[in-house]
Amino acid sequence: MSLPIITPTEAKRLMTQGATLVDIRERDEHAREYIAGARNVPLTALDGLTGVTAPVIFHCRAGKRTADNAERLRQAARCEAYIVEGGIEGWKQAGLPVVLDKSRPIELNRQVMIAAGGLVLAGVLLGAVVDSAFYAFSGLIGAGLVIAGVSGFCGLAKLLALMPWNRVPAKA
Repeated sequence: MSLPIITPTEAKRLMTQGATLVDIRERDEHAREYIAGARNVPLTALDGLTGVTAPVIFHCRAGKRTADNAERLRQAARCEAYIVEGGIEGWKQAGLPVVLDKSRPIELNRQVMIAAGGLVLAGVLLGAVVDSAFYAFSGLIGAGLVIAGVSGFCGLAKLLALMPWNRVPAKA
């Protein structure tokens, strides 16, 4: 059984009536851009959704994650539950406000795509201009991405997570 999909405007109306908006994106995604009043309970930590008795409205970035996990979300909610059509992107397209904190880094998955793409491009350019041996560098990056996709372990993501811009400041 799937969850009913509601428009962002309907979700906003339900929130004013006491519904709980739950952002199932990962914490790094939520930290940079979120809907005011949304509770961040990542899909990977759904067991953290406890004590909610009012209707629950789930959202992700564009709606795919919520749609793909509708049954799991329904079971976690244990009450009346909905999915926001189009996620936070749909919310913005409806002209509803979001909080954007540009001081926070972009999410780690996008950082990996930027870094991997940049390294592949550098290997190809160096292979064409300097020495064809640099093409092997691009091949190694591609192999690393395949291994990450198959195993779920991404060394580049682990390395990027250690970078100073991705460190969460300690609370005083």
